[in-house]
Amino acid sequence: MSPVHPDSTAPRLDGDTPAIRLFALLEVIAEKDRYFSLQSLVEELGLPKPTLHRMLQQLDSAGMIQRDGDGRHYSTAVRLRRIAENLLLNNTVHGARRNVLRTLVAEVGESGNLTSCSGNEVLYLDRVETPAPLRFYLHPGSRVPLHCSASGKLFLGQMAVAQRKRLLTPTSLERYTERTLTRLDAIEAELRSARTDGYAMDNEEFLPGLTCIAMLVPMASGKSNLAVAIQAPTMRFHGRHITSCLPALRRAAQALAEIEADSYPSRASHRTSDGQRTRKAS
Repeated sequence: MSPVHPDSTAPRLDGDTPAIRLFALLEVIAEKDRYFSLQSLVEELGLPKPTLHRMLQQLDSAGMIQRDGDGRHYSTAVRLRRIAENLLLNNTVHGARRNVLRTLVAEVGESGNLTSCSGNEVLYLDRVETPAPLRFYLHPGSRVPLHCSASGKLFLGQMAVAQRKRLLTPTSLERYTERTLTRLDAIEAELRSARTDGYAMDNEEFLPGLTCIAMLVPMASGKSNLAVAIQAPTMRFHGRHITSCLPALRRAAQALAEIEADSYPSRASHRTSDGQRTRKAS
């Protein structure tokens, strides 16, 4: 039999470790709405049969999948289904964060993002789109460079100078638009302004016609790896409209801080009997 060659649309089991490749196989299996066989996966994925057979045996022994019918077919097992159910039942933090973004979008009429710093990039954790017909779409999981995003400037501003210099090398400061800041002194000046003002802006620095304003989500520890942002077409989002959105953005940041404090009580402050929030003693 001739070897199977997957086409460009076939799923891939990418990963740096065997464990990650097993998770990738589970992702493929989770999409199945019927029993599947070793041979069907070989044809779908284009991997050697011995490799897939070994991976299926590992998932079977872990209780993630099970053999059905004639013994040649598999389906998801109870343990995997319980993991999925528990994620849905207990993912209240995501739901609470999303409610804050929905409220922000309803107040300002523009898209709202929740972001985090990941290496030398800003990672979009969640996003709620504006109902306006003209908008930029950046889905959760998207990544943008630190130096030309509003959230990225906030994260950079918290770093030590040496750490910032390691990230902001001349080769990393790519120019995405005519407004992208690529000189270190210009970026440092922008970071100083952000620290003074309490917010940062991306003024068409990543995409032409796109303006963004962001605030850090305050943390009891002082340093934050979460930011909330408003993003909109520049033709709608400029001047007084931007400044008028700052109170809503600040309320969203504080609401998100409350969610994080309640979700990680060992890291955050706690409430006293009169409702005030104090730092836990170390």
